[in-house]
Amino acid sequence: MKPDIHPDYHDITIIMTDGTTYKTKSCMGKEGDTLRLDIDPKSHPAWTGQQRIIDTGGQIAKFNKKFAGIGARKKA
Repeated sequence: MKPDIHPDYHDITIIMTDGTTYKTKSCMGKEGDTLRLDIDPKSHPAWTGQQRIIDTGGQIAKFNKKFAGIGARKKA
């Protein structure tokens, strides 16, 4: 391997949606940082079989506002 071209690979803490934590290695952030997951295998519909809408940052409201008039016909 070439020296000094690879990112720093260090330990971080992952926090799952149910609050459980575990340590893993990653290039994200710096040594000891924490990554909090919004979706993980315990909450994802593909594994749980339950549909749930997660609206982070009002994305659904923004979409509805942007495309509210599409498909609506105006009477002449």
